[in-house]
Amino acid sequence: MKNSQNVQDLIAAAQAKAKVSEDRILEVREQLEGQTASEAQVEDLRTANVALELVAVDIFTLFEARMQHHFKRGPFSRKLRAALLDAGQTDLAGRFHEYYLAINVLKHGKGASYRELLAASTTLFHVRRTETPNSQGEQAPSSLIDIDVPGFFDGLATTLLEAHQFLENR
Repeated sequence: MKNSQNVQDLIAAAQAKAKVSEDRILEVREQLEGQTASEAQVEDLRTANVALELVAVDIFTLFEARMQHHFKRGPFSRKLRAALLDAGQTDLAGRFHEYYLAINVLKHGKGASYRELLAASTTLFHVRRTETPNSQGEQAPSSLIDIDVPGFFDGLATTLLEAHQFLENR
């Protein structure tokens, strides 16, 4: 099966999709200024947040799949981080690793990535330290990471594009 789009096009398409969710989140929040949210507004926010999370997980997963060929085997994200650090690209390595951890938490919930984020300090997104379990007493992954902070998705996209350029030029 032929790749129909290159990595840059996929990231641009994901950014456009994320922008729709981000705009909806801002719109609902502006409507709520100082008011109690209606059930419909709460649902709108939840839906827009979930859509944003899905786009983030999807683009990160697509990026890994498209770029995996740069490493023989093993965990792509760890190998990319090591290669970036070896090349002196510490800022990019750090940002990539933080986004990797956030995506892992969104996909899998509590675990090693969540604990690492709790122990670290990040400005790229918010890690929720206190959570309310769902009706089954479990944590929904989306309640652990708040990615609707301004610039989250653009930062993710920029980081992936820079990592792509690094891999293609090494």
